[in-house]
Amino acid sequence: MPDTAGQPAPLPDALLAGFRRFRAGRYPDERDRYRRLADDGQAPAAIVIACSDSRSGPEIVFDAIPGDLFVVRNVAALVPAYAPDAGQHGASAALEYAVRTLHTRSIVVLGHGRCGGIEAALEPGFAKDTDFVGTWVEGLRELAADVTATTPDPGEARLRLELRSIERSLGHLLTFPWIHDGVDAGEITFAGAWFDIAIGELDVLGPDGWARVNGA
Repeated sequence: MPDTAGQPAPLPDALLAGFRRFRAGRYPDERDRYRRLADDGQAPAAIVIACSDSRSGPEIVFDAIPGDLFVVRNVAALVPAYAPDAGQHGASAALEYAVRTLHTRSIVVLGHGRCGGIEAALEPGFAKDTDFVGTWVEGLRELAADVTATTPDPGEARLRLELRSIERSLGHLLTFPWIHDGVDAGEITFAGAWFDIAIGELDVLGPDGWARVNGA
């Protein structure tokens, strides 16, 4: 028997089955669209910074079709502050590519309910048990302390921090000079949204605070 230790495994059966359904169903319906996207390139209508959580895919939430959205996903849907140094900045690189190369002019930060990354920021000892997650959410610790100081209920505290985190990420977008300049010129817009995975509802941040979108 050959030694397969350390070798890539076959795709999981569920993914293979899903691909076959895609090829038999959706792809034939979308074949012309995929060919146009291949020939003409992508021109997404919006950038969506979303959480990696498997329950809150933005393509599903916004009922998008191929080519509609440029999606950036990470733990807790965080936008870091602009920091052009020698480090590796996945979210920042994706934003730069979408804004400066694809010229996408709408940016949405999409958080969601029951977010594990947000919950990690609320747990003071969490960073000690992780290699990366604790450091990634470290910037939320101060916000978490403010929230828990006035909100003793854990569920309510998590919800408040989920919303505050989105607001913080929107502020960080404006630290990127090519986003800030675009916003000032009226060429780029940005928005915050929060998806309730339990009931399929969406809240959006407006001038008067957070409000539920009419789903009818």
